Amino acid sequence: MAYELNGNSYDHDEEGYLTDLSKWNSELAELIAEDEKIAMTDEHWEVVNFLREYYDEYQIAPAIRVLVKAMKKKFGPEKGSNKYLYELFPYGPAKQACKIAGLPKPTGCV
Repeated sequence: MAYELNGNSYDHDEEGYLTDLSKWNSELAELIAEDEKIAMTDEHWEVVNFLREYYDEYQIAPAIRVLVKAMKKKFGPEKGSNKYLYELFPYGPAKQACKIAGLPKPTGCV
């Protein structure tokens, strides 16, 4: 299974997570978001970029509780809340945002 973009194939697993994280780019993120029925806004990108930085630092994709806590620490209580993140990523902020960010499935997500 693969995403097709500009004549290139990007392999992904059965749930849509990229198998080679180094192949990620912003155009691919837009394609994955479209697949997830999400129209990317600056707020979406803020979460996606935050997740990529978090992954670079800790080598782990955070589950929702950890994501909320980390977002609250960096961006304040308005953005560091379940409500805010579920408005952006209704099918699971950690899972959907990590998929769009080209990261593995978050630890602890079924």
